Amino acid sequence: MAGKPPASDPVQDAPEVGPPPRAVAGLPAVGHTLRMAGRQMGVRRTALTLLRVNQKDGFDCPGCAWPEGDKRHAAEFCENGAKAVAEEATLRRVTPDFFAAHPVAALAGRSGYWLGQQGRITQPMYLPEGATHYEPVPWERAFDIIAEELRALDSPDEAVFYTSGRTGNEAAFLYQLFAREFGTNNLPDCSNLCHESSGSALTETLGVGKGSVLLDDLDRADLIIVAGQNPGTNHPRMLTALERAKAAGARIITVNPLPEAGMERFRNPQTARGLTGRGTPLTDLFLQIRIGGDQALFRALNRLLLEAADTAAGTPGAGHTTTSPGGPPPVDEAFIREHTHGFEEFAAAARSADWDEILRATGLGRADIDAALRMVLGARSIIVCWAMGLTQHKHSVPTIREIVNFLLLRGNIGRPGAGVCPVRGHSNVQGDRTMGIFERPAPAFLDALEKEFGFAPPRHHGYDVVRAIRALRDGTAKVFFAMGGNFVSASPDTGVTEAAMRRARLTVHVSTKLNRSHVVTGARALILPTLGRTERDIQAGGEQFVTVEDSMGMVHASRGRLEPASPHLLSETAIVCRLARRVLGSASRVPWEQFEQDYRLIRERISRVVPGFDDFEAKVSRPGGFTLPHAPRDDRRFPTATGKANFTAAPLAHPRVPEGRLLLQTLRSHDQYNTTIYGLDDRYRGIKGGRRVVLVHPEDARALGFPDGSYADLVGEWTDGAERRAPGFRVVHYPTARGCAAAYYPETNVLVPLDATADTSNTPASKSVVIRLEPTPPAGERDDLPATP
Repeated sequence: MAGKPPASDPVQDAPEVGPPPRAVAGLPAVGHTLRMAGRQMGVRRTALTLLRVNQKDGFDCPGCAWPEGDKRHAAEFCENGAKAVAEEATLRRVTPDFFAAHPVAALAGRSGYWLGQQGRITQPMYLPEGATHYEPVPWERAFDIIAEELRALDSPDEAVFYTSGRTGNEAAFLYQLFAREFGTNNLPDCSNLCHESSGSALTETLGVGKGSVLLDDLDRADLIIVAGQNPGTNHPRMLTALERAKAAGARIITVNPLPEAGMERFRNPQTARGLTGRGTPLTDLFLQIRIGGDQALFRALNRLLLEAADTAAGTPGAGHTTTSPGGPPPVDEAFIREHTHGFEEFAAAARSADWDEILRATGLGRADIDAALRMVLGARSIIVCWAMGLTQHKHSVPTIREIVNFLLLRGNIGRPGAGVCPVRGHSNVQGDRTMGIFERPAPAFLDALEKEFGFAPPRHHGYDVVRAIRALRDGTAKVFFAMGGNFVSASPDTGVTEAAMRRARLTVHVSTKLNRSHVVTGARALILPTLGRTERDIQAGGEQFVTVEDSMGMVHASRGRLEPASPHLLSETAIVCRLARRVLGSASRVPWEQFEQDYRLIRERISRVVPGFDDFEAKVSRPGGFTLPHAPRDDRRFPTATGKANFTAAPLAHPRVPEGRLLLQTLRSHDQYNTTIYGLDDRYRGIKGGRRVVLVHPEDARALGFPDGSYADLVGEWTDGAERRAPGFRVVHYPTARGCAAAYYPETNVLVPLDATADTSNTPASKSVVIRLEPTPPAGERDDLPATP
């Protein structure tokens, strides 16, 4: 039987800390998965549901966006994917009686963990202005309320339409269509918070803001560099692909401020050897880089590659670097001549890189970088993978451009086993952007919309996440509508974000479960409960399926199999269609009612608007779906402003930290998916029973006067002089890079200033926050600690 939700928040006063393991997965992961799934779903439902995850005739995991191969294992899911499915397919329910028993103010004092554990929301709920409790509301009245507020705005740009990466392609396409017919491009999404820096850098340099590799390319790579990423927790199924790559002869360099058990040794639970043996060692070279030092590392490698080419050519005055015997040439001169632009300016910047600054920025020794160079020189095909550790810094876009420089130097774009691989963290975040969820749409996309639907969409740019928060804060945005997600907990500068949301006239959240965003409301608030990925979607035209796009541009169908958690749920697509009909009325020429009845009609329109989706219905009906075209990968064609792949030259940048301060990165625990907290343990870092911990190198901690087990407030320091404080953290002596610290979000989002963002992409700089530690009594002796967000 499934377990009951917790009646009260668990005590986190004294987290237990032990040594982190040296391997991940195996039998412990299987046991942990089954226990957590059983508590939510019960034994029988667990078995029936998990065996459909990521199958060709099943549903796409609502967790990360890692792709599936053509051949699927019966258990094609990871531990954290199973947790995500279990939380959605839970038997626990949040009914109107729950809301009647809990004032919003009381719910706001609960942790995000407690809120999420209560179960699925069963009916639309409304918080009237001045009310203390949510109350049930009929769907039609809910749409009336939204229409009233939207029609009362002085401008469509006073509304914000946010999207989470869980939303399927069909709903996302209609959502952006509705927003633009309403008259705004205010379409921020979770990409603004994570991989916007990747898209910005890749669009400029390669012409396509997505990764250039397919899953099979990892099997063909000679060298895979995994930088700023923790696959063992955030993308566990990637470990299986890395294991296969190792078996095929690939070598792996891991670049990270923290040693992560998932990149040390993987015990594949889908094999007997993984279950009972020691597993597969993955990392051949670990570069423990300082936070924010990645641009300097790749700049150093690029300088050394150019020097190796000089040596090979016998150029006088060349550096000491030598080529790898029998390896490929250090630089692919033919590729550079034929396919690239800007090489001379790039090469001048690389050659002038200062070694003292490189070593200071990276925290590495010269021997470490030379060891990496030897592996690079010995590899013909190289893939670089990365995630949030690279994308959430002020200089993230130049960092990713430098990675592109590194790959272009040796022709590692547009051939098997090579390319860029930004690993997305939400199941359809890439698909949502493909469908037009973007505040800065391309003119060609808007032209296609206008031609297909007969209205003139707005051409001026809208708000991204950071600009949307500013607009809400300043009163220039008055209605906030979220298609999924947990905006309040995902966003930076928690105090500013929450105050901004409370200034809204109306906040609306399309959700499956409770989260903190439901209790930080505007003057009025609505919660609209929706179907999950696991559930059947029956409309007037029969049973429907939706489509999603994974991190490598594969588009496939997702078919839920469970009965809906409540008869009062609507699909995301139905919610958008009914809302559009109510707001736009008969003036709209879009057939919203027909779209709700039959999703094939939506896909037909997508096929005429979005490039690569021609013959969409037939392609997605094939088992496994289809691959979207990618010009750099497919035929070395680069749709950039120059018509070629662009080398770039940017000043070398890295965070500067004052004496006595630390550079903090925010990160996830293993019992966490984005802002969803499954439990209070992080067993791959040796932490149990609490999340308010800060990981600090032992020598740094001792120099600052903090023994292991002491407690501190984390106080952010930023140029605006405002105090940002995360109180009551247990100090954990941990082998981080020197001068660096790490702690979990969303608890530490309060420390990330709203205006501390990446250049170009405007992504919050959540991975490079300057903090100081202030001693404080143990958490158990304090009564002023906030609930975990």
